[in-house]
Amino acid sequence: MTQTYSDTTSSYVSGNAASTLTAFFDNRSEAEAAITRLRDAGIAQANLRLVPGYEADRTDAPPPESRTGFWAALEDFFFPDEDREVYSEGLRRGGFLVTVSGVDDGSYETVRDILDDEGSINLDERADTWRAEGWNGSHSSSATTGSDRIDIATQAALRNQTGGNEETIPVVEENLRVGKRDVNAGSVKVRAYTVENPVNESLTLRDENVTIERRNVDRPLTDADRAFEERTISAEEHHEEAVVSKEARVVEEIGIKKTEAERTEEINETVRHTEVEIEDKRGLSQGQSQFGQSQSQRS
Repeated sequence: MTQTYSDTTSSYVSGNAASTLTAFFDNRSEAEAAITRLRDAGIAQANLRLVPGYEADRTDAPPPESRTGFWAALEDFFFPDEDREVYSEGLRRGGFLVTVSGVDDGSYETVRDILDDEGSINLDERADTWRAEGWNGSHSSSATTGSDRIDIATQAALRNQTGGNEETIPVVEENLRVGKRDVNAGSVKVRAYTVENPVNESLTLRDENVTIERRNVDRPLTDADRAFEERTISAEEHHEEAVVSKEARVVEEIGIKKTEAERTEEINETVRHTEVEIEDKRGLSQGQSQFGQSQSQRS
């Protein structure tokens, strides 16, 4: 199953932005076959990327018990954190991630069909199986999210004296990144097959049979007897038989048609920024110092 991501940020609006499709495969051969077909279909090599998971015969691969290495391998991808969790777990279990960037509307269906045809797995269903086995869906504590890294950097800067007695506080502001992905919501399949039903009909048939009768008689000869003439008499038997024919007629048509509709979804989220309040009590008289002098600024 392929996932689609379209990356936009809150600082600008992009029209008709190209999409990035991702697909997950259980083995390298299927992933490489998909990439080969995509190249043959005209997708530039620069837009194709293969992220390998744990392979026992590779000495440079992170150990399978390490989630941090696979999480870090996906840091430059625009994924929601929950998807990054699942992808990194799939890589840890030996899967292979294929991404196709810069996909426009004209090649979207072709790219998605190739990824699906080459054996991409439904990672949502696979994640449900992992959770049933005890996977809790959280990466190693050392692999921090963006907001975690901001807090850690702030704390480190507060502890760090950059020169002499100078201490610094970083002013940080979060930007909201809003994207979209294609989610498989199920499928509709119509299958036609033949069913035989017995049909019983009653039909009356007529048979004509010829029988030969010889009767003993004793009477005088008459002219009607046409004595001593050669004569032949004959009769035909007829029998009626059933004639069966069948005529096929179309009584109904069933078709499948896809329709597209656009909808607008409002995203309600919060972003954080650092407020800095400066209180300067230098050079104030005693009467002024009880109130202080303060100013605030926002970066």
